[in-house]
Amino acid sequence: MMKGVCLRYSKNEAEAEDLLQDSFIKAFDKLESFSHKGPLGAWLRKLTVNTALAHFRTSKVSSQSLTLITDEVDDRMDAIQKLELDDLVSKIQQLPAGFRTVFNLYAIEGYTHKEIGELLSISDGTSKSQYSRAKKMLVKLIEDEKKMELKSLKYAK
Repeated sequence: MMKGVCLRYSKNEAEAEDLLQDSFIKAFDKLESFSHKGPLGAWLRKLTVNTALAHFRTSKVSSQSLTLITDEVDDRMDAIQKLELDDLVSKIQQLPAGFRTVFNLYAIEGYTHKEIGELLSISDGTSKSQYSRAKKMLVKLIEDEKKMELKSLKYAK
């Protein structure tokens, strides 16, 4: 479960494994703070997400990935729902760091745009536009892959 979270927030498997290791170290260091009021898995998941976010904040190369983008976005997400989980994770990993982080927090972790804004020190509007751009980019990646598959089938005949 924790590795899956790490894969969604990282750009490749090596980075995900580093995040996973950091998460386990934090879990062991903070084990006494686990209150036993909820499931251990939920506590570990939240700790892992926070570790990934901390990594994202410290590794930001530029603030360009989190600038406000005002383009209107097409919400065609049917293709994403048809992908296998591994394919989707692979596509998410191809997103720029800012898009990937907002997409994960909103679509997968269930945070609101206001909460994301507070976590990442960005505005609600920036969070919304990053999410919209991430969806648009995912749809384009999927459509491009479909075109390549059709092309290869055409040449295989």
